Amino acid sequence: MILRLCAFLVFLCQAAAARACDLALLLAVDVSGSVDATEYDIQMSGLSAGLRDGIVVEALIKAEAAVAVMQWTGADRQVMSVPWMRVRNGAEAAALAAAVDAAPRGWRRYSTAIGDALTRAAHEFEAGPKCRRMVLDVSGDGPSNEGSAPDEGRKRLGRMGVTVNGLVIETDEEDLTGYYWENVITGPGAFVVTANGFEEYPKRIRQKLVREVAQQLSSLQ
Repeated sequence: MILRLCAFLVFLCQAAAARACDLALLLAVDVSGSVDATEYDIQMSGLSAGLRDGIVVEALIKAEAAVAVMQWTGADRQVMSVPWMRVRNGAEAAALAAAVDAAPRGWRRYSTAIGDALTRAAHEFEAGPKCRRMVLDVSGDGPSNEGSAPDEGRKRLGRMGVTVNGLVIETDEEDLTGYYWENVITGPGAFVVTANGFEEYPKRIRQKLVREVAQQLSSLQ
């Protein structure tokens, strides 16, 4: 009887913990060969600045969010440069931003395998915190040119209930924004934000985080 009661109490605690996490947010950053050292620094410093923004921090804390950062490039080349971290107070938010600042670059000279990145992201959501909402934030500066087709990973994420949003860094004449709309994003309310060059990335990633975290949270209250 006592063992059953203990098991039931553990179940209740786990269920309460799951309900407390409103958002699991995985930020996938392109580190393929087309991204030079300066552009990489712009991405990571822009991301950490966005995660320090007061509106974003407040929303993450209210959501008791779990946040992680994955760097991705060619086929079978993805790394969780910042593992899942909970954000329930200011100290945890500051620790998350500091972890982004400290994350080393995983690769420098490989291709762009968006499909493989989406598949790895699906695995990380399956193994990660159980939150009410799951959002994948994919940034990149080129179409997929290696590995599995993006549609395979996108459909898997869609079946899991993961919303996939895109941040496109336009650097030439090809319509990468349209490519992301057609091949990458999925889920209710999914969207693409466009940065016209890496210089715009910090502004656009903040805009995207506010839209993903703060606006979505307020719409549920």
